[in-house]
Amino acid sequence: MDQPHTSACQCLPVMTTGGLLDVAEPEAGQPMAARHDPSTHTARTYLDRLQPYLKPDARVGAGKFPEATIQFTRGMLANAHYFSHPKWMDNWLAEVHRYPELRERWLSVTGPLDGKVLVDVGCGPGNVLATLGGKPRIAIGVDIAEGSLVRAASVGYVPLLADAHDMPLASGIADVVAINGSLHHCDDMAAVLREAARLVKPGGVLVTDHDPQRSAWHFRGIAMALWRLRVPVYRWLNRGGHAAADNEQQWALATELHHRPGDGMTEALAHSVFDAMGWNVGVFPHNHYVGSQALSGDIGDAPLKIRVAQRLSGIAPGTPQAAMSLFCVARPPAIMAAGRA
Repeated sequence: MDQPHTSACQCLPVMTTGGLLDVAEPEAGQPMAARHDPSTHTARTYLDRLQPYLKPDARVGAGKFPEATIQFTRGMLANAHYFSHPKWMDNWLAEVHRYPELRERWLSVTGPLDGKVLVDVGCGPGNVLATLGGKPRIAIGVDIAEGSLVRAASVGYVPLLADAHDMPLASGIADVVAINGSLHHCDDMAAVLREAARLVKPGGVLVTDHDPQRSAWHFRGIAMALWRLRVPVYRWLNRGGHAAADNEQQWALATELHHRPGDGMTEALAHSVFDAMGWNVGVFPHNHYVGSQALSGDIGDAPLKIRVAQRLSGIAPGTPQAAMSLFCVARPPAIMAAGRA
């Protein structure tokens, strides 16, 4: 088991499919031009805004951002490094999960964010708020990567440097808790789901999306060989997310703790967490470019390369089990909402 570390700026070897990488202090990036200018805020002003939403006994310091104590594992160190790189994160914010079908899918269950308390767990550079829009009462962005939080602040988040497994936020504060494309980057997905659920207020909703469905990615035999071959090919093509600059490809792969053949998110995992709490949960498989129709069983079409790999692995394309990602919508029971009204 990985030993915890308390600083993301130590030099620590991280094993990837391309060999060992040394974690070093992330480069400082310039805030991107956006709706909000984080230079007008300090850690203290952010902390003042966070105060009503913190646990009474929370220990949150005022460093570059409000920050809680984090016990870093190797996987967390890789994520903190990769998601702090200025070039990579500018590209991520501009291009990843910014399509209109995602906006429609999410707003169909969250409603407009205006006036609501949003907690985005693993917020990255701020893609959820940037895509959904609206004017939340407060949007709290939780991440372990300082570089991501710089950009998230530019989008409009109040940044909080904290571990998704153990957040200093009070229970029952959020109308919407979002985990978009970040659950599979966490060491213990079930623990993060339980911790995120703790934040949801009565009548609120927890939404997860863009986590790879295990059954869709269980490549075998020649499909597995071809899938591994993509790594040097993408690097040679300098393809986004796999570019040659600064070992981007190796770092990206090192962050994917649960996105590899035979691993990933499952409907059973979601139910094991939320059923035990008596929550109402729906899990909707999809192939990304599907709007609210995903909630009615429309999974959309996977790219040809995925369908070919699935055929070669004995996975039937077009079935719910073959959908690349899972969209999970979980709500606390109505009796809980009535009891706290």
